[in-house]
Amino acid sequence: MVSRVRVWLNRTYAENVFFMDQLRRNPSDRAVEIHATHGDPDSPVLAAADTAELEPEGLSPAAYVEYALTQCERRGIDVFVPRLHQSAIVAHRAEFEAAGTALLAPPPEAVAVFEDKAVAYQAVESIGVPVPPWWRVRDADELLTAVEELERLGHRACFKPAAGAGGVGFREITREPFSLSQLKGFPSPHVPLDLVLESLRRAEEPVDWLVMPRLEQPEVSVDWLVMPRLEQPEVSVDCLTGPDNRLRLAIGRTKDGRRRGFTLHERWLEPARRIAEGFGLHHLSNIQFRMLGDRPVLMDVNTRPAGGLHQLALCGVNVPWAAVRLALGDDPGEIGPPFLGQDYTVVSAPRPLLPVTVPRQRADSPTVTGTLDALPAQATPVEPQAAATGALQ
Repeated sequence: MVSRVRVWLNRTYAENVFFMDQLRRNPSDRAVEIHATHGDPDSPVLAAADTAELEPEGLSPAAYVEYALTQCERRGIDVFVPRLHQSAIVAHRAEFEAAGTALLAPPPEAVAVFEDKAVAYQAVESIGVPVPPWWRVRDADELLTAVEELERLGHRACFKPAAGAGGVGFREITREPFSLSQLKGFPSPHVPLDLVLESLRRAEEPVDWLVMPRLEQPEVSVDWLVMPRLEQPEVSVDCLTGPDNRLRLAIGRTKDGRRRGFTLHERWLEPARRIAEGFGLHHLSNIQFRMLGDRPVLMDVNTRPAGGLHQLALCGVNVPWAAVRLALGDDPGEIGPPFLGQDYTVVSAPRPLLPVTVPRQRADSPTVTGTLDALPAQATPVEPQAAATGALQ
């Protein structure tokens, strides 16, 4: 009898409820139990998990590693998919392996390269992958210099944190003065340059709400990358890479306005393959490109599963399960999609939450000791279905 697989996702994105659904509905028909932790008791991933609990707040990266090791030992975790404090966790891979847990994440050297976007751009440019022109700025004078140079080259300038994820802190710079027209409709990412410069020059404290905390470095007023505004289409290449640095799967997801689709064109896959294999981005990564004029350039590299990874189900592949197999040493080999799905769009849908506060614990789970509240096992999860427009959510 084949044993069940116990998978843990820590403080992850809400979209990963679909990642969890696909693990349970795996083509190997293997039993999967999922543990989830989060800081928000109303996160849908907690409701979708078999067992769940709230994470302690305020832990340093080192303290979080100790917490994670305890979770893995206590919960009998076979595969851990870390998002929060990923860099600290992968540095202790040997300790997790000693506890019987495989990390579904790249090695620390690869994670370190892509934590900082400026370092990442320098690294990928060195292997021949095109990047947009960029400036790292830390004060108002550096920002103004970068913006003026981009405008001289005929570009519209934008900035984003040098370390961050999910578009947090991204703004497009405009020379138009602030007016009532900017208070109409929905909030805009556009910010007048004069207001940004004034805010920087008047700031008395670090602008820490625009940068991700990095405890090993002193805080700075800002740490931004300034670059041209890149155009659509945006192509997000999901990659699965083995510990031998060889790609097992690469499929591009295209985005142009509301329209989404898929591509296997080498103009996108070839540079993604070069990055994933060249830097040893083992397991799941997501490499994003946009257009600068008539050529694709790198936008970002994520050393974790993308929130939209589940959308590849429209191409007939179950990538989360292939990744878990690879983490467990069961190499799935090279995976090509049997077909490319039709174009689609993404819409919102309701998702149930827990009727009570976490911790959530299956009444029949033998892996956990303690006094956690017992709840009935969850209902069978519903696989996301494409609507008439091809929506997945």
